[in-house]
Amino acid sequence: MFRPRIIPVLLLQNNSLIKSKRFTDFRYIGDPIHTVKIFNDLQVNELIFLDINATIEKRCISIDLIKTIGEEASMPFAVGGGIRTIENIKKIIANGAEKVIIGSYAAEKPDFIKEASERFGSSAISVCLDVKKNFFGKEYAWTRNGKKSTGITPETFAKLMEENGAGEIIIQSIEKDGLMTGYDIDLIKKISSSVTIPVIALGGAGNLSHLKEAYLNGLASGLAAGSLFVFQGKKHGVLINYPDKNELKFDT
Repeated sequence: MFRPRIIPVLLLQNNSLIKSKRFTDFRYIGDPIHTVKIFNDLQVNELIFLDINATIEKRCISIDLIKTIGEEASMPFAVGGGIRTIENIKKIIANGAEKVIIGSYAAEKPDFIKEASERFGSSAISVCLDVKKNFFGKEYAWTRNGKKSTGITPETFAKLMEENGAGEIIIQSIEKDGLMTGYDIDLIKKISSSVTIPVIALGGAGNLSHLKEAYLNGLASGLAAGSLFVFQGKKHGVLINYPDKNELKFDT
């Protein structure tokens, strides 16, 4: 039996937690610090925080919020949102985050990933790869909250990030985001088979079977989800939750 990394992903908007569907239809979830306290009690192994407006608003995720999270969290956490400079990364790590997650700027300036990984080590640098199909059904990497296509296929983008020193790839299906109907297994498997660094699946998980499928069939190294860990029941009432450790042991 093997226990892969299981990672709740918390989206930030104006320093509040929200949840989306296909990168739209935002719903308020609650306070991030209160949520961290609950996850502490649930013995979660790691967390991800993503400020979804930071890049559009041309700013970095709040350092003050990161510091507060770092003071409260009993587990390692990663953060992303508007990170564009070495100084951004330096401040984020100094205030408690274990690693940073870079999305849009990785596509705009791949050399920045190389610079960052050489400065802080590959283990501190994650790249988030958002993917959706165009009008003709062709998959591309997208940036700026899924509004701008890079014109680069997911496999090519993932390989480029690995070559530049990224420590892991978070692969997210925009079309699956928030639906809780399961991951895009074919997409995850394509990326996992294209690179040698860890691949974290994100987008679509609604139950433990979806997590197992992404690990066993998608070959993902880690399994991340948002809705799965903040909603409960058919009506999706807000209830912060996390499975028991014994439920997270998968057959290899």
